[in-house]
Amino acid sequence: MRPRSGYRTDTVAASARDAPDGTAVRLAGRLMLWRRMGGLIFGHVQDRSGRVQISLSKDELGADIFKEWAQAVKIGDFIGVAGSLYTSRRGERTVAVSELTVLNRVVRALPDKWQGLSHVEARYRRRYLDLLVNAESRERFQIRTKTIQVIRRFLDDNDFLEVETPILQEAASGAAARPFVTRHNALGEDFYLRISPETYLKRVVVGSLERIYELGRSFRNEGMDSSHLQEFTMLEWYAAYWDYRDNMTFVRELILAVLDEVLGTRTVTYGGVKLDFGADWPELDYRATLAQRTGIDLTVVRDLPTLRERVTRLGLDVGEAVSYAGLVDLLYKKTVRPELIQPCFLVHHPAELVPLARRSDEDPTRLDMFQIVVNGCEIVKAYSELVDPVEQRARLEEQAELREAGDEETMMMEEDFIEAMEYGMPPMSGLGLGIDRFVALLTDASTLREVVLFPSMRGTRKPQT
Repeated sequence: MRPRSGYRTDTVAASARDAPDGTAVRLAGRLMLWRRMGGLIFGHVQDRSGRVQISLSKDELGADIFKEWAQAVKIGDFIGVAGSLYTSRRGERTVAVSELTVLNRVVRALPDKWQGLSHVEARYRRRYLDLLVNAESRERFQIRTKTIQVIRRFLDDNDFLEVETPILQEAASGAAARPFVTRHNALGEDFYLRISPETYLKRVVVGSLERIYELGRSFRNEGMDSSHLQEFTMLEWYAAYWDYRDNMTFVRELILAVLDEVLGTRTVTYGGVKLDFGADWPELDYRATLAQRTGIDLTVVRDLPTLRERVTRLGLDVGEAVSYAGLVDLLYKKTVRPELIQPCFLVHHPAELVPLARRSDEDPTRLDMFQIVVNGCEIVKAYSELVDPVEQRARLEEQAELREAGDEETMMMEEDFIEAMEYGMPPMSGLGLGIDRFVALLTDASTLREVVLFPSMRGTRKPQT
């Protein structure tokens, strides 16, 4: 059979279920159930909106047509049906089929939901089958799309302009991460997949587009676990004349708007734990909280050898940390972050941690910065931006020295970025929000792979089912 080129419909499954008895409908979808009971056949047709039950009656169609249609289809086929709605004896809304058209046939049998696609990696590798048989997966990705729609609308309504910046960049900058390297054959040079759009977005602000955002992919060549993927979706925005406090207020309003519109509640259950976003979000001082948990006061311990010795005494492995900033970050992630469950603001980070952030006027050893941490996971990082090109150059030169000493996660010097700053950069604050982590939180997904349609997987062997 040659597949049909199309099929005219006037409704979808969900709308058909809500229509009154006797309504004539015409819809198309995939046949997911086909069960014969004497002179009756019941089936389920699934489309983008869900499923609706259909029925074929031998008495109404006649023996020949009933037999022909009964043998014409199998589970997984795409069909078009027309008929009228009624309510079955079991109370299920049903389309009494008077017309059935086979639109395309399956060659492979669909997997059983519970047995045929139970291998977790198979669900990720064959996401199309996971979506087909698991309503939970379809709902999760619908929530992801709606979340992004609400975020875009919220930013657009607040006078932000969406822009696009390069993914292929001459220098890896904007975050502390190891980059992917790729060869640009036409230019004969190596480029880096961006680890962050930050420095390019700041160039745009220099050009007088004062409120901008970008929602797109970033890439970090780091370890993979339940809360990290090498390819991920990041939202970043920048607002001229804002400081980090303005961003704290604004991002909380945005998150609550998403919860209200997408979920209809400000309480999220994740892993059996209720997370109350509607309550006050406390502010926790980074260094004070770390001192309470570890006994290490970063206002006193200011050099790498002393910090390494103190951290080692706690029984933590410090082998991967080759800089003061890296070791502070490791200590925080091992001891403080896992204990932060309810939504909170973590503020006033040590100045060494982020070379693009502005130091506090009150205390130059700390940054005008915050993170939002929920359930032991960072979903937002933001700060008042460093806009002094002289200080920025000095900070990036320090990063270059650390890179030469073996720290591959430091930022690279960008002369063009410094030049842009020299033309004048307004005071501003920027923010980054991890879309994958945020959606995982909203949908109770235990790993980021559950909220990414086609995550990268180890190996190329044929997946098991």
